[in-house]
Amino acid sequence: MSKEVQNTNLFQQVAVLLKNAQQQVLRTVNSTMVYTYFEIGRVIVEEEQNGKERAEYGKKILKGLSEQLTKEFGKGFSVDNLQNMRKFYLTYSNYETLSSISEDVKIKSETSSSILEKSDSPVLTLHFILSWSHYIFLMNIDDAKERKFYEIESIKHQWSLRELKRQYNSALYTRLALSRDKEGVLKLSEEGQIIEKPKDIIKDPYILEFLGLPEMKQYSESELEQEIINKLEHFLLELGEGFAFVARQKRITFDDKHFYIDLVFYNRVLRSFVLIDLKIGELKHQDLGQMQMYVNYYDREMRLEGENKTIGIVLCQSKSDLLVEYTLPDNNEQIFASKYKTILPSKEDFKRLIEG
Repeated sequence: MSKEVQNTNLFQQVAVLLKNAQQQVLRTVNSTMVYTYFEIGRVIVEEEQNGKERAEYGKKILKGLSEQLTKEFGKGFSVDNLQNMRKFYLTYSNYETLSSISEDVKIKSETSSSILEKSDSPVLTLHFILSWSHYIFLMNIDDAKERKFYEIESIKHQWSLRELKRQYNSALYTRLALSRDKEGVLKLSEEGQIIEKPKDIIKDPYILEFLGLPEMKQYSESELEQEIINKLEHFLLELGEGFAFVARQKRITFDDKHFYIDLVFYNRVLRSFVLIDLKIGELKHQDLGQMQMYVNYYDREMRLEGENKTIGIVLCQSKSDLLVEYTLPDNNEQIFASKYKTILPSKEDFKRLIEG
């Protein structure tokens, strides 16, 4: 081995160590900063509780404290930010489900390892893993169960603040909760999305606003497919946990006839193929029959020993739930039909879309 190659290998090894160290320092600094903000919030609340006229007294101490801290430590201590710290403490100091974050969540979060080993505080141990910006956004979610869900999912999947906002704005929690009973909804808020059976990966509707296709524009199924391929990373995030892309326009042949499946994925959690067909307009019963054929073919010709049955999803712009119900068998666990939207609906439209 030449000296130049040896030096390159040595550099790469040292570079990896240094980058890991830098990331660990950043994670530690972030966690320490967030915990410090929590403690500042606690001190503010305790001081306010000592005031006789709490509302007026609270305003005065925040204004005075902001001026003193800004003079001593610089930016970052405006009255608004101190109010956020106060709210942060009030939101998380009595978190009823602190102990419900599972070990899996903590293990999956690379950011929590050093904190978990060193801290005796249950609040710090389980919660101060995300950035301050994440927590400011989460605090504005009024429903505690919904807030907890997005917090867990952010930790599990290491969502950026931008991705957290997108998932919230696309009503991920609501869409997942629709297909679950009360016990299932409770599990969502305590454990995040747990995938145990095919139905757990299904959303209705799917929100594809990242494709940039106006809702009323006339586009073909092939154009829709191409846009999905162009934004495949975003589409995988919308599909959810465990999806890997396999193929587009996958050809299957029998009786000298060729058929083409729009998109083929594999879900590593369920250990099964997931076939997706894209339909413009309203769902027809023939679309479900076609998907049943695709699923049967994959089960008999493509599925390996030890893999679970193939899942088929028909994505359409509109559908009749009764048509789906009467076309598919009562014990159906393989074929699903879901609507998709290419713009992010308003809250009112979302409500109508979900209820209708």
